[in-house]
Amino acid sequence: MSTWNSRGLRGSTLEEFINHSNETYLSHGLALIQKVPTPITPIKIDKQTRHITLAYFEQKSTVDYIGVVQGVPVCFDAKECAADTFPLQNIHEHQVAFMETFEKQQGIAFLLIYYTHKDMMYYMPFAELKKFWERMQNGGRKSFRFEELDPVNILKPSRGIMVPYLDGIARDLQSRD
Repeated sequence: MSTWNSRGLRGSTLEEFINHSNETYLSHGLALIQKVPTPITPIKIDKQTRHITLAYFEQKSTVDYIGVVQGVPVCFDAKECAADTFPLQNIHEHQVAFMETFEKQQGIAFLLIYYTHKDMMYYMPFAELKKFWERMQNGGRKSFRFEELDPVNILKPSRGIMVPYLDGIARDLQSRD
């Protein structure tokens, strides 16, 4: 079992911890990963503060993060799950299509799923996501259960890195050889 609650993930966002991990990897020269901004169109702007007070999303976004790790292109999306069952409706078809195309271009695509009730982070290689996605497309379950996941892909914080996804990428690359 991981030590997330003693290390402080609670009370903060998953995104903040991924961003911190990204900064740590960058400072050690291991990876350059950036958050993909969600394009918006402002509708109302407060003239005093110049803050956007109302906006809408322009288009479907692809994934949350994109970059390169030691010369290997990577992209991933981050999700939270509060139960043992993860609904595939939390992933959009255009995201799966983007990840599949990314992998066809020799990149690595994956999901990071934080199981909040277990205080556990899971690295899901695209091949595993695709298996569940195709099962759903063929009339099967519209979700997957935690028990169906490979325990080897559970990420444990180490060396001051809360979301050590480079460990998952390393395993992912080894499984492709």
